[in-house]
Amino acid sequence: MSKKEQTLSYKLPDEFEVFGFHRDLLAWYDQQKRDLPWRVNRDPYRIWVSEIMLQQTRVETVKPYYENFMAKFPTVEALADAPEDEVLKAWEGLGYYSRARNLQAAAREVKASYGGQLPDTREEIARLKGIGPYTAGAILSIAYDKPEPAVDGNVMRVFARLLLMEDDIAKPAVRKKFEQLVRQTIPAERAGDFNQALMELGAMVCQPRSPHCLTCPVFDYCLARREGVQEQLPVKGKAKPPRPVDLLVAVIRRGDRWLINKRPEQGLLAGLWEFPMFEPDRRYTDEEWLEEQTERRFGISIAVCHELPSVQHTFSHLQWNLHVFLCEWLEGEPPSDSVRLVSQDEWETYAFPVAHNKIIEHLVDAGHCSAKE
Repeated sequence: MSKKEQTLSYKLPDEFEVFGFHRDLLAWYDQQKRDLPWRVNRDPYRIWVSEIMLQQTRVETVKPYYENFMAKFPTVEALADAPEDEVLKAWEGLGYYSRARNLQAAAREVKASYGGQLPDTREEIARLKGIGPYTAGAILSIAYDKPEPAVDGNVMRVFARLLLMEDDIAKPAVRKKFEQLVRQTIPAERAGDFNQALMELGAMVCQPRSPHCLTCPVFDYCLARREGVQEQLPVKGKAKPPRPVDLLVAVIRRGDRWLINKRPEQGLLAGLWEFPMFEPDRRYTDEEWLEEQTERRFGISIAVCHELPSVQHTFSHLQWNLHVFLCEWLEGEPPSDSVRLVSQDEWETYAFPVAHNKIIEHLVDAGHCSAKE
């Protein structure tokens, strides 16, 4: 064993009784597990889609999106062959849109290289776009019942309390430590149920604040509870607050149609449609800058009419503060295929960021255009 392997080698405490822990946790899961749409069978594709959707997103939020997505794209082949805009539209509102693009890219790879069947080895599945260690472990254990760890935030919280671990769970090296410890507890049979039981325990009982220790099925195994420090764990370093960004939005009307443009294919919210946005320049008024930048970017002249309600949206690392203006198209024609004039009825066919859907809600009461002097 190399020095690095020795450094990363962690063992369960001698007093931790693995067999009893399996028995009690799985008995509870069999009685208390939630009825969720991705648990109707062990189809690897259905499980894969659910795990990607559940990243950074609550179960109750995901359920209607999942059912709609599976109705539209019931197989790997259906997802692989679908236009990207349709996939993004089905994902609209879930956020973290790179998940949807990576999911479709990986579906195309599965169709091309594996005949539409998701591979069942960690080496192969980990090569697919958007599948990291947690997702690989979840699919392999739940769909194929392989004893692979699936360590997410819920599982790290459960194990930090079970084993009285004071490591900072925000550090990548600590996640590897948890993976090694969880691997030592996975039973040879029912690996998928065991991993789901751990996630369920974290979601329903061993919650971040005020864990329900008295109803916990593995109460007797929890070292943090014995010491009375369960509410102080896990340790997690504070993330940086999101950086505020001011942006100007031009909502441009031409008769009964509105100008929208497609975001770049790389970066934040790639491939989604939006009303034109610009970073402000404090040397100009907002109205002057919008008129100048719209002509420079799209080759059209506009008149700024009046300001609409501002919109705020927070990402993990950014906070958008959108200052929105209703504008009238005067003349010119946009040259790019990534710019379209659409009616209100057509908005439903385009995938917009959440912030721009909020702008659309305000347009119902936008009123008539009255250009500023």
